[in-house]
Amino acid sequence: MNKRFLKYAGRFTFIFIALIAFYFLMAFGLSRITVNAKPKNKPEVPIYILSNGIHTNIVMPATNPAIDWTKKIPYSNTLEADSTYQYLAIGWGDKKFYLETPAFSDLKLATALRAISGLSTSAMHATYYQYMVEDEQCKKVMISHVQYQKLIRYVSNSFQTDAAGDFIKVKTNTHYDIGDAFYEAKGSYSMFKTCNTWTNAALKRCGQRSCLWTIFDTGILEKYN
Repeated sequence: MNKRFLKYAGRFTFIFIALIAFYFLMAFGLSRITVNAKPKNKPEVPIYILSNGIHTNIVMPATNPAIDWTKKIPYSNTLEADSTYQYLAIGWGDKKFYLETPAFSDLKLATALRAISGLSTSAMHATYYQYMVEDEQCKKVMISHVQYQKLIRYVSNSFQTDAAGDFIKVKTNTHYDIGDAFYEAKGSYSMFKTCNTWTNAALKRCGQRSCLWTIFDTGILEKYN
């Protein structure tokens, strides 16, 4: 019995490790395939791809003729942001991970496993910035007015809304910055749909360089080096 158990346990372990290796191999390979490699559009609206080294956000003008985000995401929902904050970064991710892991030193195994299971809820993280500084973790992208409308629809449709059509603010005391707030989001985080998958889909939606599929920020950022 013990030999049979060890035999099947060994097979299971081998298959499990092989599947993990295949998952990461596919993630790497598909992230290197570029969609919209040479976008042709008028450079009319500046947006940014912002990464903290792991998680990416889409950054847009706080106000623009197409939309005034401050009406949907009021400065008053943050600790100190005001009208001097000209940019809004928005990211999608696992709600519990966002609220319980402000720093990766706070990460718990149970939180990580729940996040990749696809069974948890999600949240939008909105952060206002006074200005943007382009570097290896912050890439500027110029898109057209038409493309910006598509991006607005994609981002807006990621939020849950109440009966009045307003974004629903998460009731929490957690903040990463003096200019941020959390909102209820649609969908569930999983090993196939991460924060970076959401950002990549946003870039696809507005016709910009993106990965065929990615779970990491590196695949996205490399398209803009």
